[in-house]
Amino acid sequence: MTYLSRIRINPLRAESRHLLANPRAMHAAVTGGIPEGPDGERILWRLDADNPHRPHLFVLTHSKPDWTHIVEKAGWPDADGEHAAVRDYAPLLDQIAQGREFAFRLTASPVQNTRTPTKPTPAQTARLTADTDHKPTRGFRMGHRTAAAQLQWFLTRTERWGFDIPPSRTDTPASGLGEPTTGTIAPTGTGAWDSHPAREVRITARRRHSFVKNGKGPRVTFHTATFEGRLRVTDPAAFTTRLLEGIGPSKAYGCGLLTLAPLPGRKS
Repeated sequence: MTYLSRIRINPLRAESRHLLANPRAMHAAVTGGIPEGPDGERILWRLDADNPHRPHLFVLTHSKPDWTHIVEKAGWPDADGEHAAVRDYAPLLDQIAQGREFAFRLTASPVQNTRTPTKPTPAQTARLTADTDHKPTRGFRMGHRTAAAQLQWFLTRTERWGFDIPPSRTDTPASGLGEPTTGTIAPTGTGAWDSHPAREVRITARRRHSFVKNGKGPRVTFHTATFEGRLRVTDPAAFTTRLLEGIGPSKAYGCGLLTLAPLPGRKS
């Protein structure tokens, strides 16, 4: 079976502040809710902190989890209400069909592969200058840093993920974050915006994460973008796979979980 959990986080507690600021720490807390531990199954999670006074942690697991440790250390253990909702994911998966539309949210890490980074790190410079016996240097995974590039990364991959983004129903969609975050990509793939109607997707948050792995290992740096909008299922099998396995890299650090909701004014 598969389960989707929603856990309420109290942002005023010391442990909460640690978890909210460090994806590695949150990953450890999430894997602690599964009896098999981090090697037992692939776990997808996402932190929704658009309301800083009431952040929520969403987690997708294949076995039934127990979030008591997170509620006790980072929630409201003695307050009223449902602190950790755990729901069977099967009813949602049963609704997946070609042409079906949903509202969605996804936090992903848009990346590209390049052999010539613009501003290489010391480690990358060492790799570039090392003697490789004239063999081509394998590419570097680099994060997209602008909203336009992040949106292009998203829109040019939806077909392989089993869905598309329908044209916007509004005359002037919100641009968001002061940069172009709605639109379609020119057929040349150059990233230029064309004159066709905008798509129903926008970037609602962008962030750069950087921390030292395991407290003493190499520094991990990646960029994230949160996409929200309306999607239409085009390939139910591919789409279901992406729901269960996630989208893009950095899944251990809160990226890749695509969540769905009924469209406003429509029956589920």
